[in-house]
Amino acid sequence: MVNKHPLPGSERTVEQGSKVVGQCDPTERIEVFVLLRRQKQAQFNALMGRIEAGDPSVKPLSREALASEYGADPADLAKVKAFATAHGLTVVREDAAARSVVLGGTIAQFQAAFSVKLEHYEHHSVGQFRGRTGTISVPDDLNGVVEAVMGLDNRPQARPHFRIRPPFQPAKGQQTSFTPLQLASLYQFPQGDGSGQCVGIIELGGGYNASDLKTYFGSLGVPSPTVKSVGVDQGSNQPSGDPNGPDGEVTLDVEIVGAIVPAATIAVYFTQNSDAGFIDAVSRAVHDTINKPSVISISWGGPESSWTSQSLNAFNSVLQSAATLGVTVCVASGDSGSSDGTSGSEVDFPASSPYVLACGGTNLTASGTSIAHEVVWNDGAQGGAGGGGVSRAFPVPAWQNGLSAASTKGAKTALTGRGVPDVAGDASPLTGYSVLIDGSQTVVGGTSAVAPLWAALIARINATAGQPAGFINPKLYKAPGACNDITQGNNGAYAAATGWDACTGLGSPNGQKVAAAL
Repeated sequence: MVNKHPLPGSERTVEQGSKVVGQCDPTERIEVFVLLRRQKQAQFNALMGRIEAGDPSVKPLSREALASEYGADPADLAKVKAFATAHGLTVVREDAAARSVVLGGTIAQFQAAFSVKLEHYEHHSVGQFRGRTGTISVPDDLNGVVEAVMGLDNRPQARPHFRIRPPFQPAKGQQTSFTPLQLASLYQFPQGDGSGQCVGIIELGGGYNASDLKTYFGSLGVPSPTVKSVGVDQGSNQPSGDPNGPDGEVTLDVEIVGAIVPAATIAVYFTQNSDAGFIDAVSRAVHDTINKPSVISISWGGPESSWTSQSLNAFNSVLQSAATLGVTVCVASGDSGSSDGTSGSEVDFPASSPYVLACGGTNLTASGTSIAHEVVWNDGAQGGAGGGGVSRAFPVPAWQNGLSAASTKGAKTALTGRGVPDVAGDASPLTGYSVLIDGSQTVVGGTSAVAPLWAALIARINATAGQPAGFINPKLYKAPGACNDITQGNNGAYAAATGWDACTGLGSPNGQKVAAAL
């Protein structure tokens, strides 16, 4: 009899509003993503400690060095392969550098291998998905070797953080819009076209039309960038033709980055919207030895409470790898204010990971070529507001020690966890970005626009410096003057304040000062 061990953090409960609607076909084939432990974890933790402290003597590792020093142990990979063979599963893909193995097999084989029961569920807002309850179990020889098993469950894990501007309502006041180039100028981005850089963009659905991109960049008078579609786990560039769906997200991201750094390569990683797909796509981008992105932009996420702790930890571990490689990861903080669409106060993940630059939202008024007024983005319950608050999953990082969050009621409370966001930028659809999606000219806002805006800024900075800025949070927090401090407005529970706040972080970019700080 083989001893089975529950995998820590793999516990799933039935989500409120979900019900079982049927059994899974035992012969249906699925793929499952397995993350293995890191070699030399203690040594790696010491390196991360230096990176988090902003130690200037730490140089980024090459992808090859990360793989050989801190990848998966070949003996661990062999154990997973032996386990797969014993259960009739196939190894679809293995990547020692990314510490990942993708296994293929039938529902029946996976149920037996990991001691789970998979069923079809239905949820009023996310539709049908394959789900499970309880924990995943692994045998003795994989206990401690396997850190996460994802993809047994394929519920949608994240949502895109963009908002199409609603029809004009005179009561809402003045509406305006900007091209990405106008915002780069208002935010005083240093000159540059991103030559030699690759920006990775993560997308969990939808797609872009090459004809839209060509027309859009032509209308701005910038050369069309090289855009590559990279499929991950059956994901691909599949425009739906609906600008209000995921196409809006994908096209917005590509058009913002491409307008600001037209000489950069843009690699768009398409995957399935599940925790397995999301984490695998980010892992593939981080470890991509062909495109080698120096910056990654992520405009998708979900409330921290919607993730299992194994998924949070696995994702965070991939983001730590990015930090050691000198890859900057910019993440949208969410469009539902301090609640993040829940009944309380929550922050969005992966924006709440301590290893990303979390990007919040503002509402911006320009006068000529300068910013006249900039406040927290909050267009009310229907219109959206910038996500921000205090993490319950991650402790206060070194570079946020001593900071406090101002509440709308006027109290200031010392941070009890990672504060979100770190920075901000124009995100209100009322002062949004003019883009071309599925053939129609439209204005879009959301913190989804802010992540690629910051990613493009960092790509310009990297190109000029000839080296990656890497994990920039420790440096930015030491240079508060590099951002335009936003001191007016709130996102629900939190208020803007002098210095860092839980609505706009350190503020919106002054690109030249950010470049100097890095």
